[in-house]
Amino acid sequence: MVEVSLLRIIAVANQKGGVGKTTSCVNLAAALGDRGRRVLVADLDPQGHSTSGLGIDKGKLSRSVYDVLINDSSPDEVVSSTPWKGVYLLPARLELAGAEVELVGLLSRETRLAKALSRLKDFDLILIDCPPSLGLLTVNALVAAETVVVPIQCEYYALEGLSQLVGTVELVRRHLNERLHIGGVILTMYDSRTNLSKEVAEEVRKRFSDAVFETTIPRNVRLSEAPSYGQPVIYYDPQCIGAKAYMALAEEVEERWLNPRKL
Repeated sequence: MVEVSLLRIIAVANQKGGVGKTTSCVNLAAALGDRGRRVLVADLDPQGHSTSGLGIDKGKLSRSVYDVLINDSSPDEVVSSTPWKGVYLLPARLELAGAEVELVGLLSRETRLAKALSRLKDFDLILIDCPPSLGLLTVNALVAAETVVVPIQCEYYALEGLSQLVGTVELVRRHLNERLHIGGVILTMYDSRTNLSKEVAEEVRKRFSDAVFETTIPRNVRLSEAPSYGQPVIYYDPQCIGAKAYMALAEEVEERWLNPRKL
């Protein structure tokens, strides 16, 4: 038997805002880095919250993922290190907001990110933080990835609009990227004291079955505070329940996608 370990590219997507998408990107990357993995976070959200959440000052950046998508800059020249073990960043600045319009007139507009990321070889995993929309930036992420991970909050209207995301994933799979599939669902903002959280979790598990991770991400004050200090929660407060949840999630991600497959 031959062990095969391939670079994994995962798009973290949900067009509904406020579901824990960026929180999951930043903290999952940090937890995997702490476990000895080399992880790249590609920040495709013009708000740049993954960039600032990893402690990078957007005002001091000379180039960003915008230059990779629009100006054909080499990603090797734009990727930066972060203060956190094993975590690297393809950063975003506000100029990325204009990329949606500028991409329309470019050749191979849907595949520009995929071509850029294919040149990166030194990572175990690339996590793409998608914007809260289904425009060309998200399409670029879905074309580049093989797996979509969907954070879903355990609140009212949790599944609202998800059929649109599922439909977009199916369209991209059919026409642009036949490998693409929804391979993971993260239950976020879970409160074990409420029936609502339990009911939503049950409904999500019925719909997405084995794709749903066993680990749930709880509501946690320290988890909410960490981004304002530019730190992943496992460094901000490693003993809090939010940090422990993302460490457990990282272990699941490793087992699901990063441990070598035997052929």
